[in-house]
Amino acid sequence: MQIVETTNEGLKRGYAVTIAAKDIADRVEGEVKKIAPQVRMPGFRPGKVPANLVRKMHGPALHQEALEGSIREAVDKLVRDKQLRPAMQPQVDLAEGYDEGKDAEVTVALEVLPDVQTPDLATLKLEKLTVAVDDAAVDAALMRIAEGQKSYTDAKKGHKASTGDQLIIDFAGSIDDVPFDGGTAEDQPLELGAGRFIPGFEEQLDGVKAGDEKTIQVTFPADYPATELAGKQADFAIKVKAVKIPGEAKLDDDFAKSLGLQGIDQLKGLLRGQLEQETAGLTRTQMKRSLLDQLAAGHDFDVPPSMVEAEFQQIWAQLEQEAAGEPDPEAAKAEIEAERDDYRAIAVRRVRLGLLLSEIGQANDVQVSGQEMEMLIRQAAQQYREQDRDRFVQYIRSDPLAAAQLRAPLYEDKVVDFLFDKAEVTERAVTREELQAAIEAEEGHVHGPDCGHDHAAEAKPAKKAAAKKASAKAAEKAEDKAGDEPAKKAPAKKAAAKKTAEEPADAAPAKPAAKKAPAKKASAKG
Repeated sequence: MQIVETTNEGLKRGYAVTIAAKDIADRVEGEVKKIAPQVRMPGFRPGKVPANLVRKMHGPALHQEALEGSIREAVDKLVRDKQLRPAMQPQVDLAEGYDEGKDAEVTVALEVLPDVQTPDLATLKLEKLTVAVDDAAVDAALMRIAEGQKSYTDAKKGHKASTGDQLIIDFAGSIDDVPFDGGTAEDQPLELGAGRFIPGFEEQLDGVKAGDEKTIQVTFPADYPATELAGKQADFAIKVKAVKIPGEAKLDDDFAKSLGLQGIDQLKGLLRGQLEQETAGLTRTQMKRSLLDQLAAGHDFDVPPSMVEAEFQQIWAQLEQEAAGEPDPEAAKAEIEAERDDYRAIAVRRVRLGLLLSEIGQANDVQVSGQEMEMLIRQAAQQYREQDRDRFVQYIRSDPLAAAQLRAPLYEDKVVDFLFDKAEVTERAVTREELQAAIEAEEGHVHGPDCGHDHAAEAKPAKKAAAKKASAKAAEKAEDKAGDEPAKKAPAKKAAAKKTAEEPADAAPAKPAAKKAPAKKASAKG
């Protein structure tokens, strides 16, 4: 095998590889000898078919297999001998006009990972903002649950509804005397002052009594998700079937027992634990962002364009998907298109930080244990239908790239935790509001979409705790189902997720896995 370097520019490498025809032919002969004892042919005893007949029957297939194997071994040897670290799968091409019996001329093009200098860990300095969960915070959380568990009793006859009262109404909406889809409901509860309906709807029902009927006019907001209703004036014929007044919730043992707990002390303990977990998560977010900003500021090495392109395509696909769900998809697309260069800069930063964290982890022997990996696989398998879970597990175990992609987020967290331990950390007690303000201030330290933080992830509400947690139970009971009727205000759609340094890109090759994972189970929404 002959190797000639043809390109050496930055991180790009190119090679011309010549594989001798004799080497390929010898490989074919080896395969003929290997399969000959298994070949059966009329007129010959098993295992006694002459090699020339085996070659005649299976020659083209054996030659193709030998050629592919020779190329594969040649590329592997090239990578080993040149001590290359490919950023992505090398691009390998066989020269046109190749025929059996000729030398195989192969071109190999690839990008290599850069040499990354790991930082002096002794210079890392971080400020850890901590929030103490006091009794007042627990009491406030308890009151929020009580609000969600609010009970109502029928008001006295003739009672005029006011803020805080609940109405039970039937309504029928129309635009220019034409009913519209979803504009009708019966026995719909409405809490005056809660602001769950479009502006002007609740306000016009202030002072109504049970049995009243009236027609109100409202204008749908210009950004209303249902574009056929956005900005239009609608009439709603209202029938007030009942007026109810809120009862006073007693925050005692009976209240806690109504949530399936032993008493009020257990409820407060659960709430305190949940609040501590939430504030610890905010503290980690603040510290991680500060750490990544320090690392990014101290490193400005070249990154493989192919890795940047793969990362950018992931970001762009998510942005386009979210833009398609906006009330005005074309305007949303135009907005992100105007910031294309900024998003590409985000991709560069993410790849650079991913490579840097990977180097730090390898230099300091940070490992994801087999037990941790097994737990990751089992957790990921839960996303699939029960009959597909074992197949998914086998897919991950048999495909190193898929396993690396699954492992990457945990590995990143372990490297970050390692750096937290090595950094000089000073603590400062702050309020929750000050901690959130510090995170927002970090978001703004570089203006524009390349600031290096995931704004959409910040804006999303925290995931619900497990059902056994009382606060989650209460929240679920009190939860309003957005979209039950068009009069309600739809939740504001969050900005498109800007994948950033908050989640550095995996340093493993980003080439899609060749094997296909089983399809995930369908969403409950169908």
